[in-house]
Amino acid sequence: MNRYIIERNIPGAGKVSQQELSAIAAKSNAVLRDLGPDVQWLESFVTGDKLYCVYIAKNAELVREHARLGGFPADVVNEVRTVVDPTSARAS
Repeated sequence: MNRYIIERNIPGAGKVSQQELSAIAAKSNAVLRDLGPDVQWLESFVTGDKLYCVYIAKNAELVREHARLGGFPADVVNEVRTVVDPTSARAS
């Protein structure tokens, strides 16, 4: 499975209440159950006007289908090619 970063443009996202975020997460989880094991949500980061979500999925189409069925925007879907972190400096 591949890893994807999804950018969702949601004006005012950073002001959404914890209760609203819980409802969104519940909707997302329900859609994921219906889609099956080939798409999984790992985590999301909420900023002022955007959400950045990390998924693993068989393909980008499943990520887009999750967004469509859940009523969530998926403005940009990018496949992660490589992960670089502080430990990457030790690889040389």
